[in-house]
Amino acid sequence: MSVLPFDQRDGFIWLDGDFIPSADAKLHVLSHGLHYASCVFEGERAYGGRIFKSSEHSERFRASAELLDFKIPYSVAELDDIKQQIVSRNNFTNCYVRPVAWRGSEMMAVAAQQATIHVAIAAWDWPSMFDIATKMKGIRLDIAEYRRPDPLTAPCRSKAAGLYMICTISKHRAERRGYADAMMLDWQGRVAECTGANIFFATNGVLHTPIADCFLDGITRRTVIDLARRRGVEVVERRIMPEELTGFEECFICGTGAEVTPVSEIGPYKFTPGAIARALIDDYSAEVQPKQKAA
Repeated sequence: MSVLPFDQRDGFIWLDGDFIPSADAKLHVLSHGLHYASCVFEGERAYGGRIFKSSEHSERFRASAELLDFKIPYSVAELDDIKQQIVSRNNFTNCYVRPVAWRGSEMMAVAAQQATIHVAIAAWDWPSMFDIATKMKGIRLDIAEYRRPDPLTAPCRSKAAGLYMICTISKHRAERRGYADAMMLDWQGRVAECTGANIFFATNGVLHTPIADCFLDGITRRTVIDLARRRGVEVVERRIMPEELTGFEECFICGTGAEVTPVSEIGPYKFTPGAIARALIDDYSAEVQPKQKAA
């Protein structure tokens, strides 16, 4: 499938205080963020022209930068406002929103305390990709070769660009093998997450999901847990070993891009997309829609 490269698209990107044409949003090849991964980002989504949980994403964006030892020079309120302006200026209704911050080109060494912190916010059209009948067939997941690192070796609570290197490698390998994505284990061989989404399992009406202590505790993950509990579904956050997957009936992944997506297969393990996943697809779809203010 042919996709127009992002540097050739029309529209506007906000960069360091200015709204500029997308094609003009460039950085120098010797930027520290490119060479040393001093870069953080967010993945957000607008529905009906409004960004879902915008402030939560802005708060995590700033917290991610602090974990990488730099400060984003904009408040949560300022970031929220700029993001909403980007959606409006590009005339988007349903779209993906990408804030990103990185150290600039003043210093090219491991240490770069004096490098300028750059911030950009972009958006692109992203409608819901699958109808419910297609979604309920479930996707197939590989099991990744690489594992999520020990939290003592990396700032796993940060949405840091460098932490996604092994995700890219793992998803490429999965796609070459005919899968949609890959499930990753943690450094001790326990179930962790997918390359860009959190994972849930269901049996006997109870949801089970790994403890998010060596990977990102996703905003969509927290939303799904809340929606399940509103329905009276018990949610258990615990350590899950791969061999336990034979005992689960349902599986689904969730994230800004994936929303709630059922899984039919993880390597040798089979699942049947069912009532819990279907209910949470519907609940999540309703939750992300802009709420009307009371008169």
